[in-house]
Amino acid sequence: MERTVLCAKLNRELPGLEKPPFKGELGDLIFNRVSAEAWQSWSGDMMIKVINEYRLNMADPEHYETLLKQMRGFLNLDDKVAVLEVENAERGRGEG
Repeated sequence: MERTVLCAKLNRELPGLEKPPFKGELGDLIFNRVSAEAWQSWSGDMMIKVINEYRLNMADPEHYETLLKQMRGFLNLDDKVAVLEVENAERGRGEG
């Protein structure tokens, strides 16, 4: 039988992850409150956008913490975190 969760991101009962995405309390929180679909939205797309848009260096602990904060906000696991806007219509446009 497939494990389901009430997804914090998508606000409906959906299939959950097969295992926590990483060790520790945050990994367990994601496992218990985030659907596989929502996790795929983060890990397959949004995470890369956040890293690229803000030029995060994952070797820098502060940058990594920024990524984790954005992840918690995106997945609706922390309502105190404002998700950064990564779609910038003006990017690459000069003042010509």
